[in-house]
Amino acid sequence: MTSGNSLPKIKILATGGTIAAKGSSLTRAIDYNFEVGAQEMLAAIPDVSKLAAIDYEQVCNVDSKDIDQEILLDIYKGIKNALNDGYDGIVVTHGTDTLAETTYFIESTIDEGETPIVFVGSLRPSTSSSPDGPMNLYEAICVAADPSSKGRGVLVAINDQISTGYNLMKTSANGLGAFGMKNGILGTFINNKVCYYYKPAKPVGCQFFDLTDEISTNGKLNLPVVYIIYGHQCFDTTMVDHLAQHADGLVIAAMGSGTLPKELNVKLANLSIPVIYSKKAAEGLIPSTNLPVVESDNISNVIASGFLNPEKSRILLQLCLLKNETISSIREKFSEVYGG
Repeated sequence: MTSGNSLPKIKILATGGTIAAKGSSLTRAIDYNFEVGAQEMLAAIPDVSKLAAIDYEQVCNVDSKDIDQEILLDIYKGIKNALNDGYDGIVVTHGTDTLAETTYFIESTIDEGETPIVFVGSLRPSTSSSPDGPMNLYEAICVAADPSSKGRGVLVAINDQISTGYNLMKTSANGLGAFGMKNGILGTFINNKVCYYYKPAKPVGCQFFDLTDEISTNGKLNLPVVYIIYGHQCFDTTMVDHLAQHADGLVIAAMGSGTLPKELNVKLANLSIPVIYSKKAAEGLIPSTNLPVVESDNISNVIASGFLNPEKSRILLQLCLLKNETISSIREKFSEVYGG
């Protein structure tokens, strides 16, 4: 959308989160109100006008824990509309608590072509004595406007770090280095310059689900119901018995690399719904070789998550079920992330 010496055109979609929050004092880092809009956030970084021509839209202003399917659809539509309008880059401000879920969903459902889609958040509210939001937003706009960001899929710019939205993981509940995962870090900032470590490429395992037909049918995002159950000592079948009656699928955050008590393995393997074995650990993966053996002629309903954590396994399973995919097809999708 740019030509000659004109500035790149960037669309900012504001959704809330700590980056849009105000606390009661300079040192208040929790229990704040979400009342900072896109215009006020941009006013905190006046130099940004030298980087790009910016338009903005307030999609919502909520804590990311409150993002439901309706809001997720609004974010999806906002990004799709911005792509159709020909912007050179898109920036989405978002809370950090469920940021990795939204970025994974968007990476899986929007074909952005070469256009950078950059998510950004903060760990401190705007009223903090040293807020990180303004610099994070500035850097996100830098990333979205930089030609070297093209063809990399959904990105996240936080704390001088550029990461893939697909691999993003919040590894600490507190502190500016909350996204300290080992996988998916693509680059950094040196003296306000975008520096990538690798040539443009999408992460291994990225899959695309076109939701155009499903959304246009009723105008809503009706994802199937998938619950996550956290494994622990003394884990019996009680919760599985209850939730399986109300779910289209289950994800189990299993112990180790996929271990569960024998009684539970038997119960899960005999359910009529797909069950994904994922992991409690932040690193590592669940290989298909660690799944329980099903002693029957039926196709097994248990599937290994590979390197996907429980939250991302849930989203991938929801998208597969929304597309009415068979167990075999779902297993194939998870095999692309070294599970299945």
